[in-house]
Amino acid sequence: QVQLVESGGGLVQAGEPLRLDCAFDGKIWLTDSMAWFRQVPGKQRDLVASISNDGRTTYVDSVKGRFIITRDSLKKMLYLGINSPIPEDTAVYYCGAHTPPSHWDWGPGTQVSVSS
Repeated sequence: QVQLVESGGGLVQAGEPLRLDCAFDGKIWLTDSMAWFRQVPGKQRDLVASISNDGRTTYVDSVKGRFIITRDSLKKMLYLGINSPIPEDTAVYYCGAHTPPSHWDWGPGTQVSVSS
């Protein structure tokens, strides 16, 4: 229903800021929120940050004050600003679009690796 493609990942040093971009298209009018998730090998995909259609944001405790989720609906872009990354932020990052009641569409993911 919604197509998403992430970009902007790579290898950075701890403390070096980066931004992840997500281009989206499709039946976005059916969604109620968008989010960034991350996954490390052998573990489940975890929610990192979300933004509702009316602009309300939520963050997992471990990234509060360091990550910023924003959305530009005119450009059909979702962003995740990662300030002060730490090695524990190393993961594959996915952007997602949520269609009620419980459907998620995902992008293919982008790898972020943070060296100490």
